[in-house]
Amino acid sequence: MQLRSDQMKKGIERAMSRSLFYAMGYTRREMEGPLVGVVNSGNQIVPGHIHLDRLVEAVVRGVCAGGGTPVCFPTIAVCDGIAMGHAGMRYSLASRELIADSIETMAMAHPFDALVLVTNCDKITPGMIMAALRLNIPAIILSGGPMQAGVWRGQETDLTTVNEAVGKVGAKRMSLQELDDLESCCCPGAGSCAGMFTANSMNCLAEALGLALPGNGSIPAVSGARTRLAKRAGMQVMELLAAGIRPRDIAGREAFANAIAVDLAMGCSTNTILHVPAIAREAGLTVNQDDFEVIGRDVPHLCNMSPAGPHHLDDLDRAGGVQGVMKRLAQRGLVNLEAMTATGETLGANLEAAAIRDEEIIRPFERPIHSEGGLAILRGNLSPDGAVVKQSAVAESMLERTGPARVFECEEDAVKAIMDGAILPGDVVVIRYEGPKGGPGMREMLSPTSAIVGAGLGESVALVTDGRFSGVTRGAAVGHISPEAAQGGPLALVMEGDLIAIDIPGRTLELLVGEEELARRRAQWQPPEPKVRTGYLYRYSQMVTPASQGAVLEI
Repeated sequence: MQLRSDQMKKGIERAMSRSLFYAMGYTRREMEGPLVGVVNSGNQIVPGHIHLDRLVEAVVRGVCAGGGTPVCFPTIAVCDGIAMGHAGMRYSLASRELIADSIETMAMAHPFDALVLVTNCDKITPGMIMAALRLNIPAIILSGGPMQAGVWRGQETDLTTVNEAVGKVGAKRMSLQELDDLESCCCPGAGSCAGMFTANSMNCLAEALGLALPGNGSIPAVSGARTRLAKRAGMQVMELLAAGIRPRDIAGREAFANAIAVDLAMGCSTNTILHVPAIAREAGLTVNQDDFEVIGRDVPHLCNMSPAGPHHLDDLDRAGGVQGVMKRLAQRGLVNLEAMTATGETLGANLEAAAIRDEEIIRPFERPIHSEGGLAILRGNLSPDGAVVKQSAVAESMLERTGPARVFECEEDAVKAIMDGAILPGDVVVIRYEGPKGGPGMREMLSPTSAIVGAGLGESVALVTDGRFSGVTRGAAVGHISPEAAQGGPLALVMEGDLIAIDIPGRTLELLVGEEELARRRAQWQPPEPKVRTGYLYRYSQMVTPASQGAVLEI
C-alpha cells in the first residue's frame, strides 16, 4: 500500500528526514509502517483535559496493536468556564479556528497516514472535527468523556448549580459559606462538565456524525470503559486506513441530518448551531439554521438533560447512550441507517447492538419532554438573519413574552445591574456589541443568565444578545442575533424602554418600533470603535463571518 507518509521517509532524498526520526529514537521498522498522528489537547488548565495523557497512552497501544506507528503532538485548549466573565472569553470561540489550523499545519508539514484526535470540551472538539474533514485522511475522534455529577446536600450538582448560586448570593438567597461548600464539590473530577452543555453536546454529535466510535459521547471520563474505547480507537483507525475510509466518506449529508436529529432530541447546547455549520463547511456541504428548524419540527425532545432537566451524562450512558437515542429515533425513521460510521459499518449495523435501558432518560415517542426539538430559530425585524434559543430550557410562562428593553453595551454592565437589583420582573435585558466582530469573539453570556435565574427572575426576565450562551444556560435566553449590532444590525437601534416581543412557538423576535423611527435611528448610528486593535483577536474580528454562517473565517 502506498502510504502518504512515504513522501517524508522513503528514497535517498529523504535521508535527512530519516536521520531526524532516528534522533528521536524511532527504528527503521517503525518508519516502514503507517505513521499515525495522535493529536493531544491535554493540559493542566481544563478539567476535561487533565486526564487526556492517560487516554493518549491507550490510543498509542491501540495503534501499535494495529500495526501502526503513533506520533503524538499537541494543540491548545481554552476552558470556557475559567475564561468566562472576563476578556478571556473573547478568545474561546476564536480558538476553534486556531485548533483546526494548527492540526492542518502539523498533518501537512508531516504527512501522516491517519489521525486519532484526542479531545474534549467546547471549541476543541469542533475544531478537531473541522481539521479531520479538511485534511480528509483516515481519522477517528476520541473525546475524554464526561465528568461525573457532583453531590451537595444529597442532590446531584454540576456547573449550572454553582453558577446560579452566585445570583442567589447576590439576591441574599444563599450565604457565602454555602457557596463555598457548593463550589468545592459540584465538579468532582476529570471530564467535560456533567450536563448536556456544549462540550458533551459536541462529543455526542461526533458520535452521531459517525466520526467517533459508539460510546464516545457518554462513557464517563474516569471509567475503564473510556480507556478501552481509546485503545479501540487506535486499533480501528488502522482498519479505516486499510479500507480507505476517510472522514468525508462518513460525514455526508445524511450523517449531518442524523447529528441534527440527535442534537434536537437530546436538547443540546445552542452552540451546536455555530459548530455544525462550520464543520459541514469543511466537508464541502452547506448546513444552516433552517436545517435545524425543519428537522426540529419532526424530532421531539426526548432526553431531559441538565441544565433543562435532572439527568447527567452518566445517566444517559446507563440508559443506552447516544446509540440508544439513535435507536429510538430509528423507530420512526428519523435517522438514516445507511450512513457509514467509524466502525467501518453502517449506522444500522451499529444499532443492532444498541439498547434502551431506561425510558425515563430516553423517553418513548408517546411521552416526550416536548413535542418539538430542543432548539428553535427566531426571526423578525430584530433578527432578520436569525436568532437561537434553547426552547427546551425555557419555562412555559416565558415562551411568549413582551417587555421593555433594558439596554447594555457589554456583558459586565448587565451583570452589575442584575446583581444590584436594577432588573425587574418583565424586563428584557439587551446585551449588544458582543457578536463575532463586535465582541470580538462572541462571548458566552453565562454570567448574566445565571445571575437572572439565581435572583429568582428566571420565569419573568428574558435576555437577548448578539453574543452566545454557554450550554449551562437555561431560561429565556435568545442569542446569536444576526446581523450583529457591530454590523449595524437592528439590535444596535434598540433604545431603553422599547418593547420587545418574543414568541418562541411562533418563531418570531420583534422590536415594536415603527419603521420610520427605526430609519431615523439608523441614519444617526455610528459604528463603534474596535475593542481590540492588535493581535489575533483583531485579525479574527476583521475576517469572521456572521453567527448565522457559523462564525468561520473568510477564506
